[in-house]
Amino acid sequence: MEFTYTDNNKKRLDSYLADIKSDMSRSHISKMIKSGDIRVNGAKVKSGYELCPGDLITMEEEEPVETEVVPEDIPLDVVYEDDDVIVINKPKNMVVHPACGHSSGTVVNALLFHCRDSLSGINGELRPGIVHRIDKDTTGLIVACKNDKAHTCLAQQLARHSITRRYIALVHGNIKEDSGTVDIAIGRSDKDRKKMAAGAKNGRHAVTHFKVLERYGAYTLIECRLETGRTHQIRVHMAYIKHPLVGDEVYGIKKDSRMGNGQYLHAKVLGFIHPVSGEYMEFEAPLPKYFLEELDKLRKQNL
Repeated sequence: MEFTYTDNNKKRLDSYLADIKSDMSRSHISKMIKSGDIRVNGAKVKSGYELCPGDLITMEEEEPVETEVVPEDIPLDVVYEDDDVIVINKPKNMVVHPACGHSSGTVVNALLFHCRDSLSGINGELRPGIVHRIDKDTTGLIVACKNDKAHTCLAQQLARHSITRRYIALVHGNIKEDSGTVDIAIGRSDKDRKKMAAGAKNGRHAVTHFKVLERYGAYTLIECRLETGRTHQIRVHMAYIKHPLVGDEVYGIKKDSRMGNGQYLHAKVLGFIHPVSGEYMEFEAPLPKYFLEELDKLRKQNL
């Protein structure tokens, strides 16, 4: 696989690839760079090599191995599908990719059944298709790819922050500003490795833009636009500015009466340039029923 670095700003090779290869760990990327499986302009370089516009990055692709994930006949809410991509509206309580404790019932299990033999194998497994993920309790839009060309194209768009991703979130507290930006790096928490933390050592650049949609006294409904896509980004950033998501069991308020329902976060809008046609496509998913019902309650309480 090869692609050209087009950003006007210099960036470390390992950092850039960590953004593009969302399903590869940074340590694995570093090993590939060290072994020469990843080269720049045909030459072996170090992980800290600063990329310049026009640099050609080549990567020796690992032979995809047959995934052990079993296809499952799980209904999918398909918003759009063609020979290259599939966009689905993910329900609540559904994990995107199999992991420890979630070997079945995931989006990947469902996609393997729905798409049969056409999902990309770019992350070293045969037909996983996943370019980006959203949390188990987050609802809304996610795109998967049916071939490696589409996967590479969308991964590059993610790295350039050119994919449109807008979320609706219900947070604690009354946000006084009509809009704002949270710009602070996110990384693994030193206190709890299962959690992410704002301002963590070795954290990665993270930017979330938000605007207020409605206020309900002690709660605020906001729209968040992701400039970057770090793990738990919206949840961590909103907790950092003292407006954690309602229902968030990890970063939220412990005495939240809605705890157990999962965080009120919905991936409403997803837009990207189609990998083959070059056309910009944008999709929208309505808020799920449980979210709408909660908003109705809050509106009635604040009449």
